[in-house]
Amino acid sequence: MTPRTEQHRPQMSVEEFEELERHAPETVRLEFIKGKVQVKAVTDGNHDHIVAWLQRLCMQHRPELWLYGDRGLKVESYRRGRVRPDGVLAPFGFPKGHGDWSEAEGVLMAVEVTSYDSDTHQRDRVEKPCAYAAAGIPVYLLIDRDDGTVTVFSDPEDGRYRLQLNKPFGDLVALPEPVGIALDTAPLEDLAR
Repeated sequence: MTPRTEQHRPQMSVEEFEELERHAPETVRLEFIKGKVQVKAVTDGNHDHIVAWLQRLCMQHRPELWLYGDRGLKVESYRRGRVRPDGVLAPFGFPKGHGDWSEAEGVLMAVEVTSYDSDTHQRDRVEKPCAYAAAGIPVYLLIDRDDGTVTVFSDPEDGRYRLQLNKPFGDLVALPEPVGIALDTAPLEDLAR
């Protein structure tokens, strides 16, 4: 009996992914992380409200910046990944002339709000911190509705964040420089579900 060998599947190229993503229906959001196509759940009203809440706070404290929703970013080493964070904090006008996918240079913070799907742990808590750190994004803010916490990843070095601060909803959370905003997360307590 001969041992079974796995068939080798060629990995999708970034160009092939971008073509697939251009033709995907509006009811799905596709991302390309570590050579794999991933489907992100369509957001719910509380998810959207959290992003709007954060956008308003950023605008109040840092009017020269904007929190762009669903902005396509090139991430990972050699820009092999493509993600659409729930929010990208960057100088106002950042995506002008970029097309569908922006380089991460100039991005101060990436934001994700967890969705209630089976892939959220792997995608938002494991793969995204690595991808954003590899792209050199100074701060990654994870608003985790599953466990009612806000996690701030910062100080990227060698493809990982060296610092990680985790606080429960309701606490004051300081977003480090270059963001430099303090978030009163009490409003998140009512939006977890």
